[in-house]
Amino acid sequence: MIRPLLCVVLMLWSMALAAQSGAWDAFARTKFSKKTFPEFGIEVLMPQFDWQMKLSAGKEVVLIGYYIPTDVQTGKTIMLSRLPNSSCFFCGGAGPETVARINFKGKIRPLKMDDVLKIKGVLRLNDKDPNEMFFILDEAEEIR
Repeated sequence: MIRPLLCVVLMLWSMALAAQSGAWDAFARTKFSKKTFPEFGIEVLMPQFDWQMKLSAGKEVVLIGYYIPTDVQTGKTIMLSRLPNSSCFFCGGAGPETVARINFKGKIRPLKMDDVLKIKGVLRLNDKDPNEMFFILDEAEEIR
């Protein structure tokens, strides 16, 4: 009983990974360098976006990933991770190129951690503010 269930879970997980758009791959090409922020007294890794990534800024992109809850107050902002929560940037040691902040146009439906979502939104890049994610989708909508 366990073996067939495990096979189904692995198959669904690999299908979700295979279906992910090229945006995650583009994010993965981003290089990072240390930058000192005197106001924090620490060095922080900040992205160095290449010209191709900069051309994508302001354009609509699609991401498929795992829901990571963040803003339970307004229900309009989430983190989307290329990897499940146990392996994501916040909990599992993956890189910052594997997560994106999603700012929805309106409230999103109730979700559970690690729900797989397909999201379209306008890409905004951040290479200045260490308090914000590097990849952000604004005016986002779930594609069902």
